[in-house]
Amino acid sequence: MIGIVVVSHSLALAEAAVDLASQMAPPERRPVIRVAAGLDGGGFGTDATAVAAAIRGADSPDGILILADLGSAVLSSELALELVEPDIAQRAQVCPAPLVEGLVAAVATASAGGDRAAAAAEANAGLAAKVEHLGPGDLPAGVLIPGAAVAGPAPDAAALVWQGAIENEHGLHVRPAAALVANLGPFDAQIQLSNQTLGKGPVLASSLAGMTTLGLRRGDVLAARITGPEAAAALAALRELAANRFGEGKKGAAASKTADADDAAAPEAADSAQTGRQIVVGPAQHLAAVIDVSGYLPGDAAAERTRLDEAVAAVLARLQAKAREQTRHFGIFAAQGALLEDPELAQTLHAGIAEGRTAVAIVEHDFAALAHELDALDDPYLRERAQDIRSLARQLTAELTGAEIDVSEAEGILIVSELDPFVASSLNPSRCLGVVTCSGGATGHGVIVAAARGIPVVTGQKEAADIPNRTIVGLDPVHQRLWVNPTMAELAEIDRLAVERRNEATLAAELCQEPAVTQAGRRILVEANIGCLDDALTALGNGADGAGLVRTEVLFADWDHAPTAAEQADSFQRLGQALGGRMLTIRTWDPGGDKPLAFLPQAPEANPMLGERGLRAMRRAPELFHTQLEAVALASRRTPVRVLFPMVCEPAELRWAADKLTQVLGRTGGHVAVGMMVETPAAALRAADFGPLVDFISIGTNDLTQYAMAADRGNSAVAHLAQGEHPAVWDLIRLAAKAFAGRPIAVCGDYASQPELVPRLVAAGATELSVRPPLVGLVKLAVRTRA
Repeated sequence: MIGIVVVSHSLALAEAAVDLASQMAPPERRPVIRVAAGLDGGGFGTDATAVAAAIRGADSPDGILILADLGSAVLSSELALELVEPDIAQRAQVCPAPLVEGLVAAVATASAGGDRAAAAAEANAGLAAKVEHLGPGDLPAGVLIPGAAVAGPAPDAAALVWQGAIENEHGLHVRPAAALVANLGPFDAQIQLSNQTLGKGPVLASSLAGMTTLGLRRGDVLAARITGPEAAAALAALRELAANRFGEGKKGAAASKTADADDAAAPEAADSAQTGRQIVVGPAQHLAAVIDVSGYLPGDAAAERTRLDEAVAAVLARLQAKAREQTRHFGIFAAQGALLEDPELAQTLHAGIAEGRTAVAIVEHDFAALAHELDALDDPYLRERAQDIRSLARQLTAELTGAEIDVSEAEGILIVSELDPFVASSLNPSRCLGVVTCSGGATGHGVIVAAARGIPVVTGQKEAADIPNRTIVGLDPVHQRLWVNPTMAELAEIDRLAVERRNEATLAAELCQEPAVTQAGRRILVEANIGCLDDALTALGNGADGAGLVRTEVLFADWDHAPTAAEQADSFQRLGQALGGRMLTIRTWDPGGDKPLAFLPQAPEANPMLGERGLRAMRRAPELFHTQLEAVALASRRTPVRVLFPMVCEPAELRWAADKLTQVLGRTGGHVAVGMMVETPAAALRAADFGPLVDFISIGTNDLTQYAMAADRGNSAVAHLAQGEHPAVWDLIRLAAKAFAGRPIAVCGDYASQPELVPRLVAAGATELSVRPPLVGLVKLAVRTRA
């Protein structure tokens, strides 16, 4: 007799379904039924490891039938089949039948002696009784039963066709799918939709239930075939929906075309010469640091509280919209939103109202006080939040007073006290040539957003505050140089340098898909540092040879719960697909310091950058670490991956991590290359000690510089020490490379993203350079022409 496995997000649901189905057969003739449902602790979800255990428990020579409730349960079932022994997997089948009806039919068939194929057929026909009673006309349009098909037009009927890639961060989930159904439903047309990527469909666009069966994820290609009297109008509406990401936010102007798949799925892209490194000259324009509140007319306490609450809600809505529109920086805007939603902050603001203060005064005083406290902290992550607090105060004040913070029309060189993410994300790169900040360093969130959009930034220029508007200024973001009222000779030199750098960027873009080979004939892999799907798409477009660093703590930064192995493996697989099947170097969780994880709380530390980071944190959370290693092993079956362990100082730490990986691979099979980050002086000085334990190394120059120079990279007072190049750091790089000569030696810090440093890195022994995605072409060019 066959065995049956029930996979459900809910343990209670699964047990109830089994209890119901068991009534269909006497106890002595019931098949073995095993349940894999829910998560540890009683939460909803599925886990591939638990499903694998259930499959083994239900194993029978006659076969195993697996029934699942929702989409991710199917994914967990598929992954589980890769975890069990091959002979067991061959006997198992995942059945697409509805859970309750299918389970009842399968149990009844199995108890009567039916084989796996018969049980699966009966389960798949589980809706037949309802269809017989209600008639197929009462089924929601687009929902298919076994043997049924969507009625299509006559073969010779004229049809309009369209296809485009899904750009929504979480795919076409319920809300955008509902928007599609609602907007296309009124047209007198038959609209058939398919998932071209997965080969699913067609279903009718009038059915939300049918839409969910397509499984449209980000990057999948949606195809439409439209016939009927209003086909043209329906096609126009579909194009408009796609351009607006099906109600989830307008795409950037650089990616507004949706007519066909080749035009879609591209992240916001700057001109080929706009890499954020270009030298620019233009008139200065100051962004007012303070909003005039003199015209604000206060109301009574109730009115002020209402105004304040409405202002908070409006700013929060804008931040959430920014997070949806600029998915590469989702975590940055989500973090600002989280600050605004802090219950303690709301309590403080409301207490101010009760004290008789105005909403404007509360925002000005309380936010300034909080920012001042954060500025004084040792933790660089929290110090960086001070800038976010000042940004929120500015946005709230503007909302309360009706002032405009519209920088989309800002032209020339924008001078700001500090650059916050909201302003940086709102600049128009075709108008704003560059930005000069009067304070702050190069690691602020606003600077990161601007650089990713191809806008050059020079930071920490105190004297810029006194530059009059319309004064001609020039800036060089590479060497952080600022020219004020340049002379004719200086303008000529600036123009020469600008043309040289622009031509270099253009040539790099033209040759980016070619291999990077030194003048001596040595191939250097130029890879990308990846934190999201957009990064992977940008990297592929710029010719990346793979992902030299997948920052998993950034990839899952917006998750409020620890992702399961199946969820992580799915994300890794999609990154691999976006990179065209090239190698992914997956760095395991590296929390701590300036990279917190919501699902891994950490106690406050006096100096977090010298505290519980990387593998040190994983020793405290072995289950979290084990789950990620399992995800790496599962992903390795579908896309090329290798694993990278961060923050290693002693061989014992590495042995612990490698042993955990060996245990996982012992169950899943396969092989995954093991690497370690060299980002501490201890690891660089004693690199030879790690030689027998790893296959490759990746030198993280950011932390290596920070620790070698005793300079906190988040502290603007010592930024010149933490961001420059120093002989001591070069000595450490050479020591590590020498110890690993003959094996892959990667560099993944900022040094690798500076074309002028490429010759020295190659000479030191680097075989791989992992850089910011927009700079892949430039670094490749530097390998060819300078190394």
